[in-house]
Parts: sequence; C-alpha cells; structure tokens
Amino acid sequence: MQLANVGTADRLFRLVVGAILIALPFFVPSMALPAPTGIASTAAGAILIITALIKFCPIYGIFGLRTRPKD
Repeated sequence: MQLANVGTADRLFRLVVGAILIALPFFVPSMALPAPTGIASTAAGAILIITALIKFCPIYGIFGLRTRPKD
C-alpha cells in the first residue's frame, strides 16, 4: 500500500490550480479544445486533482519528498 505524501495545504493548492487549469480552455479562446494547449492544460489539471484526491504524488515518492506530516 502506498503511503500518503501530500499534506493538507498542498492538496488545497493542487485542487485550486487543477480546477483553474481545467477551466482555462473554456474561457481562453486560443486554448479552446481540441487545441494542444487546451489538452495539455486539461490533462495537467486532471493530474493535480487526482493526486490531491488520492493524497499521493508519484513524483514526491520518487524523490522521497512529503508535505504531509508523519502519523
């Protein structure tokens, strides 16, 4: 089982930034889907939201980082 390594402040930041990145293609005409920038923005936003929801960031795991205090 993977240990959670994303803390509360980090999770909130990821949720806010992820939501903004997903919303951008709907409000910025040059990023409208299916433009590559719109797809990249949506994908990055989705990854941030997923990592916030599961409380685990694979990149943090690779580098041994954590923003969540140890239990």
